Amino acid sequence: MGTLSEGASRPRRRALGFLLTGAVMATLPASSAHADKQSPVVALLPGVVDPFYFTMYHGAQKAATEDKVQLLFQVPKSWNTTEQVPILKAFIAKRPDAILISPVDTQQLIEPLNEARKAGIKVITVDTFIGTGKYQTGAGNADFPLSFVASDNREGGRIAARTLAKAIGEKGAVFCESLKPGVSSTDARVQGFTEEIRKYPNIKLLPTLYSEDDSNKAATDVSGVMAREPDLAGVFGANTFSGKGVAQAIHMAGKSGKVKVIVFDAVPGIDKDLKSGLVDYAIAQRPADMGYYGVKYAVDAINGKTVPKEKGTGFVVMDKGNVDSPDVKPFIYSN
Repeated sequence: MGTLSEGASRPRRRALGFLLTGAVMATLPASSAHADKQSPVVALLPGVVDPFYFTMYHGAQKAATEDKVQLLFQVPKSWNTTEQVPILKAFIAKRPDAILISPVDTQQLIEPLNEARKAGIKVITVDTFIGTGKYQTGAGNADFPLSFVASDNREGGRIAARTLAKAIGEKGAVFCESLKPGVSSTDARVQGFTEEIRKYPNIKLLPTLYSEDDSNKAATDVSGVMAREPDLAGVFGANTFSGKGVAQAIHMAGKSGKVKVIVFDAVPGIDKDLKSGLVDYAIAQRPADMGYYGVKYAVDAINGKTVPKEKGTGFVVMDKGNVDSPDVKPFIYSN
């Protein structure tokens, strides 16, 4: 198998995203989506077209059905502020009761989200955060969101480091291929991975490289490192498309199984990739739980209840030996 399976091509997933968008927004008035407390309106704005965020949507949809919430949903085509901010502004103009958002930048989304707060819209961040991610502290200009619902990405990076270290016998060279600096979730994964892997004296940590969410660039990065570092023993792909490129490059070099690959996120088809040896381990998040609790907390906040400032949703480590077990397989993401 030459590429990391995703279950659907990127264009197909993009089309699905806009079909969902039209379906959930068409029932609402064009001028304002604001409703009463018995039928609140919550907008969900993920970071990019990706199975992770469609899985989050499914969890949000479950909570919305339970609580009679009208759920708005739209997905940016790519991971950047020029895509996400206009959608956010369009949501603000519709005046929903709450916005759940995965900010694509820790700093550049502060002011646009503050506009939502000033408009009386409850703001909750899911998966990624603004500022430091510490909310309702009374300090700084980015503490106004009510809650942050996400994986503990720093701990996820540590888990990846420990898993990889064990897989390579605690010796050899390793590095991390990530998205780009300034994204809260992947920055934290890199930080956790770096902190933990440095505890192993016989492992050489190489500089982190960045794919810009392009699997082809990730593959090129890995090929370059393999040419320079004959002792390369393992690579951590810190997000979906970085992991795809990492696995592809190592496979094409004929080194699958020799250079260990650990990826973050359990995209559709990860079970096949683990069984074939294209990927050795996957760290699965629980995006459905993020969407579910995000909507639940939004409803509580709309009804004047205090909500937790932070909610961790945990991880599942997958390998070829456990991926088909009933305790693990349900955590593979969906389209």
